[in-house]
Amino acid sequence: MTFELISKDPGSKARLGRISTPHGDIDTPVFMPVGTQATVKTLTPEDLVAAGTKIMLGNTYHLFLRPGHELIHRMGGLHGFMNWPHPILTDSGGYQVFSLSDLKTIKEEGVTFQSHIDGARHLFTPESVMEVETALGADIIMPLDECTPYPCAYEYAEKSQAMTLRWAMRSKQRFSELEGRGRHPQALFGIVQGSTYEDLRVENAQALVDMAFDGYAIGGLSIGEPKSTMGGLIDLTLACLPEDQPRYLIGAGTPEDLIDAVGRGLDMFDCVIPSREGRNGALYTQNGRININNARFKEDPAPLDETCSCYACRTFSKAYLRHLYHTGEMLGPRMGTLHNIYFFVGLAGQMRKAISEGRFVKWSEQFLMRYRTEKNRKECDL
Repeated sequence: MTFELISKDPGSKARLGRISTPHGDIDTPVFMPVGTQATVKTLTPEDLVAAGTKIMLGNTYHLFLRPGHELIHRMGGLHGFMNWPHPILTDSGGYQVFSLSDLKTIKEEGVTFQSHIDGARHLFTPESVMEVETALGADIIMPLDECTPYPCAYEYAEKSQAMTLRWAMRSKQRFSELEGRGRHPQALFGIVQGSTYEDLRVENAQALVDMAFDGYAIGGLSIGEPKSTMGGLIDLTLACLPEDQPRYLIGAGTPEDLIDAVGRGLDMFDCVIPSREGRNGALYTQNGRININNARFKEDPAPLDETCSCYACRTFSKAYLRHLYHTGEMLGPRMGTLHNIYFFVGLAGQMRKAISEGRFVKWSEQFLMRYRTEKNRKECDL
């Protein structure tokens, strides 16, 4: 994997870049749809390509449990299994271990957890996660880390980030040993942790840079902390990271969050918001997020978003989409998810264009003014 820093916005820290992988190039900033179980729920690979998707995510925890990394490896890795010839990123599964498993034990060796599916006990170590992700065959992979909850006591956060650093070193060692055993070269990112404590974040980031990863992710944010806290910690962390490598903010996904993070100098983003909320009728438009279930759309003949080229916007009225959700028809969640993916992938495209033209600040002001209309703000909460 290589990263080319193409240009910087003159009025902010936003940057235009290109990541080159064995399965294609990725222009940044980029939004990455989440395909938890080797699929973005309700969508086909063709849908994702039509939306402009250049890279998607798979989840190591879920794929390890079902259908298993060894089976996926035999089926040609994730690319062959999914019939997705473009870049893929897999997370380590650590977040799911800590959030989904009620019975887990964290030790220096790794984390023992109980499957949320059948109750079976499993052990994730830094080494075993590298082995699983090598078998899955994603272009970019993540090491095992602990995402501490918010709020988190300083003493625990300090011990956790120190252990995460030791896990990172072990991951990198095993990754090096496995080099050449996969179907194609892979890139390994380091993940910065440290809860909301500035000194821990700086210590963690600097130590990871010394380990020389292929890129760097910022984890443990967008989990309930104030937006101002998140922004300050992002700035602090980015100051410690090299400019000539990609920077990935894990899990932050509202349009406001993405625009703010790009303006601070981040390159890569993922979130389940487009698919999860799309299945429930929360749909994103240039004028804000709407709840398509609201009564005011019952006889609305207009398309969801006149600026959008997705199938739902080209074909159906808001009234018909509302009908689909209200009657429980599967086409409703599919159309909602499709539209939201178009919106978020397209938002990243708008940001790239604005950066390339040196007008990111002006564009973001105009976009947010339109997006934050009072009418839509009132109906934003589902």
